[in-house]
Amino acid sequence: MSESRSPAKILAFVGLPGSGKSEATEYLTAKGIPKVYFGGVILSALKDAGLEWSEATEKEFREEIRQREGKDFVVKRMVKEIHGLIDAGQRHIVADGLYSWTEYKILKHEFPGKLIVVAIVAPRHIRHHRLTLRPIRPMTADEANARDWAEIESLEKGGPIAIADYFIHNDKDLVRLHAAIDMVLSETHFLD
Repeated sequence: MSESRSPAKILAFVGLPGSGKSEATEYLTAKGIPKVYFGGVILSALKDAGLEWSEATEKEFREEIRQREGKDFVVKRMVKEIHGLIDAGQRHIVADGLYSWTEYKILKHEFPGKLIVVAIVAPRHIRHHRLTLRPIRPMTADEANARDWAEIESLEKGGPIAIADYFIHNDKDLVRLHAAIDMVLSETHFLD
């Protein structure tokens, strides 16, 4: 079956750090939808290189590996992972953390008519506060601000956010986030 005729649908969350992409992804994985995690490619490559994680190390490594391997370094691995899930019979896939304009264009080309991009947005002060509280890889306010700038300037993250198919404003609680996700699932017939 050609990819354009594949029954699989891919819902990709995009947003700046602390917007709620991981929470949204967890909500869908709890429904049994498999995920692919863009950030995991960088974290795995960082570990394979024998480097310990810090916000500064990850930023430098993330930018350096994309310069060395190409802007499509992460998405090439995600495409393989998505194809593997489709080949295994998965009809619904959630992608956590679509980063760049390059990644967006490649996914749109690779899975025509199958990709739904959802931008999760929240005010900066809320996002940054969330980042200081998260149990895994917490950030200081300065680190969060630097991460925002790096993702916008170096990783082309603004494009996929700006052109998203749907926007979810995540400035309240998880109940409202989940309700907004359910609305997107209903409107897109994602689970049909």
